[in-house]
Order: sequence, then structure tokens, then C-alpha cells
Amino acid sequence: MGARRMLMTVTAVWAAALTAPACGGKGGGAGDGAIIKIDGSSTVYPITEAVAEEYQKAGGARVTIGVSGTGGGFKKFCGGETAITGASRPIKPSEVKACEAAGVQYVELPVAYDGIAVVVHKDNAFVDHLTVDELKKMWAPEAQKTVATWSQIRDGFPATELHLFGPGVDSGTYDYFTKAIVGTEHSSRGDYTSSEDDNVLVQGVSRDAGALGFFGFAYYAENQDKLKIVPIKSGDGAPVVPSVETVANGTYQPLSRPIFIYVNVAEAKRPEVAAFIDYWNEHGGKLAAEVGYIALPDKAKALVAKRFAARTPGSVFEGKGATVGVSVEDLLGRE
Repeated sequence: MGARRMLMTVTAVWAAALTAPACGGKGGGAGDGAIIKIDGSSTVYPITEAVAEEYQKAGGARVTIGVSGTGGGFKKFCGGETAITGASRPIKPSEVKACEAAGVQYVELPVAYDGIAVVVHKDNAFVDHLTVDELKKMWAPEAQKTVATWSQIRDGFPATELHLFGPGVDSGTYDYFTKAIVGTEHSSRGDYTSSEDDNVLVQGVSRDAGALGFFGFAYYAENQDKLKIVPIKSGDGAPVVPSVETVANGTYQPLSRPIFIYVNVAEAKRPEVAAFIDYWNEHGGKLAAEVGYIALPDKAKALVAKRFAARTPGSVFEGKGATVGVSVEDLLGRE
């Protein structure tokens, strides 16, 4: 999967899906030139790509995948341009209103758990962990043009210039990180290097001895040889390294969260779209694990499948994306 992800750009489209021969099968509608249009989060992209590839191999319809970020994806989705959008945080109230105004109903489906990795240059010898408060000192709005060196973060750190890398403001990962670390969603210093393409952030941190960046854990897992992961200390607990295990068991806090896809209810009436989501529900857990994410537990997976089968509209996660301890099972089990 790594080679394919390295080809991703902000306007990426899965060219193989466009050029592959149409074929019949359980995809429903694949033989008549049907296309499933998807956009959204760069964090959700690797899972979407993996599912789409396997779905087409199984005879499914053609799929195109754009990467506009969570916010950019919702703009297209609520505008009726796409059937499905990926999101690394729940839909916002403003996006709910945009979809309502356009008459777009949607089904919200959690698809995996993810951790946000904080990384530094692989040769950084002085950072053994960071606290949530230290991250806030770096990223808060008031740090702009004020906090410029590592020595300002902790006594004993060198006076090396601090260079920050992170997702752009259309990214759900940016929204989640700012809420969890700074305390206010969409609030941070503006003088950092941003990109909706996480591979750009990986390259930036890997080439800068004074760098620190954040992005989805899967992108760290794919580039471990180029980066150094930073354990995070929250409250009085010990520093915790993000991993499949610590994200799954909830000990990596506050930077663990569920990630989502949203399906247009009208588009779900198309047999190829319904077949794609059913395929995702059946095989997505294994494929998520293969690209560095954490599969939903069986109970949560069953609740997600039930939600889509009923075409249950709306969001149960709205406004809860950056809340520590959000459980897919608990929230969907209340329906």
C-alpha cells in the first residue's frame, strides 16, 4: 500500500479504477459504466483505497477517490458531488446545515479507530516524550512569532529552531488535534507548514532536524524508518507511545479517535453503492489493519452494519469527535 499512497495528491483520483475494464459480479452495475465517487479525509484515504481496490477485484463498480480533506470533502458531499465522503472527525453543525439546505441525507458510519502520531526527525536525541501542556505551548495561537525554539518548550532542550508541520485547516485531523491539545477546535498558530497531503508532512519532518509534526498513525507506520515517534504524557500518567494496541485499548489519550465515512442516502439506493458499503462492512476491518489502523470490535462492526442496513440518517457523533473516551459501541448502542 505504501507505493500507492506515495502517489496521492490533494486532488488525487484513483486512476486504476477509471481505466480498469468494466466487469460484472456482485458489485452491481459495474458493467454499465457505473462509478462511485468518493472524496474527503487524507487519513481515511488509505482504508478507502484498500477497500476500493479489493472491491473492484471482486467484480465491483469503478471507484474514484479524491483527497480534499475532511472539510473539503463535506463541501463536495453536501453539494451532491460525491456518493461517499471520508472524515477523520464527525460532521460539524455547519456541515449538517449545508447538507440539510441541499436536501442531502446521509448515514454516518464509523469504520476504524486511529491515533494521531506526533513525530520528530529520526535523529532527534533530546525528545524522549512530550506532555499535552508542552504541545499546547507549541501550537496555541499565542505561540505564533513567540515560541520559536525548542529551549522555550522545556528546560534542557537545545536552542534549536522549532519548525512545525501539520494538516491544513480543512483537515479533520487538524480539528481533532486542536480541540484535544489546544482546547478549542480550529484554533492554532498559523505560522506552520501545512498540507492536506500527509506524505508532504512526512517528507518535511524527515528532512528538518528541528521539526515536529502530527498526522494519522498509519502514515507514521508507513514511514518508521524516516521518523521518530514521540510518546505523549497526559495528566499524571506515564508517557504512552501510540500503537495499534494503545489506540485500541484507549490508553493513548487524548489523541485517539474513531474515523468515519458518510454515505448519501439517495446514492445508497444505487446497487453498486450499497454493495460497496456492504463489502466495506464485511472486509474493512482486515483491510484497515493492513494499512495501519485499528479495526472496530465485532460488536461495533455489527452495529455499523445494522445502521447502514436501516439507512439510519443523521449523526450520533456530531460534536463528540474530540471527547476522550468516545466509544462506537456506546453511542451506536443507544439507537
